[in-house]
Amino acid sequence: MEHSCKKRALSPTEWHPAARWAFVLLVGAALGVVLSYFWRVLYELDARGIPPLLPTAGCALFGAGAAVAALCVRRIRDFAVQGAVCIFLCGVLFAFANPPLQTPDESDHYLRTYAISMGRLDFDAARGYPDDVSDLLAAFPGAWVNAHTSVGVGTDPDTGAEKAYDTAGYALKQYGKDGAVQSIADSFAQYLAHDGTAPAVREPISFLVLPFLPGALGMALARLLGFGALGCLYGGRLGNLLAYTLLCFAALRTVKRCRPVFLCVMLLPVSLFMGASLSYDATLLGCYYMMLALLTVPEWDAHTALFYTLACVFANGTKPYINLLWVLLPLTVRKREWKAKRSRGVWCGSMLAGSLALTLFVEQYGTLLRRNYGLIARQGGEAVNGGQQLAFILRNPLRYLAVLWGTLYENQGFIGQLGVFGWRDLPIPVINLAAVVVLCLAAVLCAAPQQALGRRRAGWLGVFAAVYMAGAMTAMYITFTPVAMVRIVGLQTRYFLPCWLIFGVLASLLLRRGVRWQHGTAKAERLALAMCAALAAGSALLLFRHYFVGPVYVIYS
Repeated sequence: MEHSCKKRALSPTEWHPAARWAFVLLVGAALGVVLSYFWRVLYELDARGIPPLLPTAGCALFGAGAAVAALCVRRIRDFAVQGAVCIFLCGVLFAFANPPLQTPDESDHYLRTYAISMGRLDFDAARGYPDDVSDLLAAFPGAWVNAHTSVGVGTDPDTGAEKAYDTAGYALKQYGKDGAVQSIADSFAQYLAHDGTAPAVREPISFLVLPFLPGALGMALARLLGFGALGCLYGGRLGNLLAYTLLCFAALRTVKRCRPVFLCVMLLPVSLFMGASLSYDATLLGCYYMMLALLTVPEWDAHTALFYTLACVFANGTKPYINLLWVLLPLTVRKREWKAKRSRGVWCGSMLAGSLALTLFVEQYGTLLRRNYGLIARQGGEAVNGGQQLAFILRNPLRYLAVLWGTLYENQGFIGQLGVFGWRDLPIPVINLAAVVVLCLAAVLCAAPQQALGRRRAGWLGVFAAVYMAGAMTAMYITFTPVAMVRIVGLQTRYFLPCWLIFGVLASLLLRRGVRWQHGTAKAERLALAMCAALAAGSALLLFRHYFVGPVYVIYS
């Protein structure tokens, strides 16, 4: 009797490891070539004198590298390690996709970090920097996108015909009313020329040391390896990114509930944009996530309370007064869940005293060790007056509530700005939408009973988030907004990232009855990792495309 049998085709997961790696590398490289072709056709890279082989090879290498990274992360079993690796790798993409000095206040942060990296722990407005530092700041003078926004008619370089253009949102800058329109490539060329005509720069009006130490260590290492001002900038960004990654790793190791939501917020494009910059927000955001992770621990012992205290005191020393609200959160832990020897009140009192002590020390340190600064002008100009603004709020509480509501309405509650980069002038709409969708999906993955946080603690966290948002907005209204203005000036969505984390936790609690997740915690975490890492890597690619590839040629020419 003859038996006919057909061999079952092996799936890629059953292949020999070498064959599987070769297949994944090939697929990644092929996708990179497709991306290169898309850029070359749509954005006319070849027409700018760039050899076709260069972007094609670069994109193929990027695709193959992304494929290798995905395979390596897949082989790691520990979720916290997987998350930390993804945070660091995606953060590296942001560090290099974001041009120099484009993060909010990064020019001042760069100068202060550079000074600390040279061992300068005091502040002197008469003290300068090496010439290449001055060249870098002259070549990249702050906010780039929308600095030159206009509609007009230009000349098509291929046909010589007139062609309409609109520069809104493009990476272009114009010096003066009738000056030449320049691109990011021109800035790099200007810095590399080192013509020595850049005006000397002096130390900035910035008097913090502690939160800039990770970036300063990165800069010191870069200078030790022989890099100049530009290399030191990227070295400082990577130093800050490493600190952010380590804090996120500690938070992921600590958190007991809603881990997909925590990972999602850590990998949000805005979080990585700040974490991979020279801003002190890198360590500040890490401390926020660490404190919220500790609040998911069912029982608090002395070690839990100590770690929370250290993170809270550091956050207050970095950004004082508004962060004093974090002192109250340990009170949400029930008495029967509190296992530390001293009571909750004693720990909160100690935390408050330590936070105020560090705040006063930082203020006195910055006052006593500064020289040659003279009278420092009020931030926001003469129209800003904190005392008068506070009196206005107290006299007109209902009007101020209208100001709060109107500001939230105009800014889509700030959750619609998770794809806004730079100095609030580079919105990428697809990221604005995708980031909210991914955050909601992460909340769905936490809807299982074993994932969701308890209702009591989650409720108090929700109250804290609402108060924290109102407090941050009020602080900006008092310290940065002209008196009686009908909207609040200077707010950015990065200020509210811990609130989005809390709201994601609350959403998972509300979804617990409506969503029946049956696949277990491990699968939920794997899905969250893939989804959030894809969003982060894709956002970095879009950021790079906008600054370095985008439709500059037709307009710029």
